[in-house]
Amino acid sequence: MHTPSPITRRPSRQIHVGKVAVGGGAPIAVQSMTNTDTLDVDATVAQIERLELAGADIVRVSVPDMDAAEAFGKIKRRVNVPLVADIHFDYRIALRVADLGVDCLRINPGNIGREDRVKAVVDAARANGIPIRIGVNAGSLEKDLQKKYGEPTPEALVESAMRHIDHLDRLDFPDFKVSVKASDVFMAVSAYRLLAKQIEQPLHLGITEAGGLRSGTVKSSIGLGMLLMDGIGDTIRVSLAADPVEEIKVGYDMLKSLKLRAKGINFIACPSCSRQNFDVIGTMNALEERLEDVMTPLNVSVIGCVVNGPGEAKETDVGLTGGSPANLVYIDGKPASKLRNDHLVDDLEALIREKAKEKETRDSAVITREI
Repeated sequence: MHTPSPITRRPSRQIHVGKVAVGGGAPIAVQSMTNTDTLDVDATVAQIERLELAGADIVRVSVPDMDAAEAFGKIKRRVNVPLVADIHFDYRIALRVADLGVDCLRINPGNIGREDRVKAVVDAARANGIPIRIGVNAGSLEKDLQKKYGEPTPEALVESAMRHIDHLDRLDFPDFKVSVKASDVFMAVSAYRLLAKQIEQPLHLGITEAGGLRSGTVKSSIGLGMLLMDGIGDTIRVSLAADPVEEIKVGYDMLKSLKLRAKGINFIACPSCSRQNFDVIGTMNALEERLEDVMTPLNVSVIGCVVNGPGEAKETDVGLTGGSPANLVYIDGKPASKLRNDHLVDDLEALIREKAKEKETRDSAVITREI
């Protein structure tokens, strides 16, 4: 019921962002970024806790000045998920958050300035076991590259990235990851494909400024999906003009669809038609909302009639097939019980939670025996 992904992932060097391994065959990490004012410590902590509850592996926080750096330190002490500090231009901010326990520095060495300043940041990162993320964006390419290429291109993005990488190579600092983001799907995909052949470090994937919840999800799914199918990508951020929690949900749905990550429920549901024996759409909306807290990997099928229902149900952990006078529930691919429409959602939710608990207990026992 849980077949492995046929995708062969690109080999990469492994780094650690706090407790989260990135690259080197580790599960693809899903991350987001806070959009609260960093100086508002309570609001930022609350948002990070919501992101962690949704399954975020890593959260990035903007640190534009020294006041924000001090606020970052307070935030870091109150949360459990690893935090990346997003820093531009002022190397002193990077040095300060390194002292305050940051888990990763998002900088562009070329924007930090003189070589001695870059060295100071790298020395602080090395001393504290902190990796660096180089983040190149089509919207902020260096002026000479804009002049050279006339406009942002995949080659321009990669040349910019390699400039920043050269800084770290000269300082013998290999613990970094790189992103080459663009809002244009073709540009981003081509840039990542080019860069993947030139370095061994892990790649952070994203289609930057992708758009709103619906359009951004579609654009990101196409762009990131193409790269993930190629085996490229070690951590992802889905950039949406929406609640950051939605970025985590979409990221996991993306990885689940490619069998690259199993976390939470993978729903298989029909679009419904006149053959349905219960309200498929209403049932699905209710189940998705109610079961957001379930992180145990489960496959659940919700099919409105007997045409495809039994076939799908036989391949899932919990399956519901519409029928008359009652709907049939399958557990582990076998008929188990019947449910009427009166309390369908309540009864099905209870069965799914029971199965999740059973599976979690079984998996924990297996891990304990292996240890």
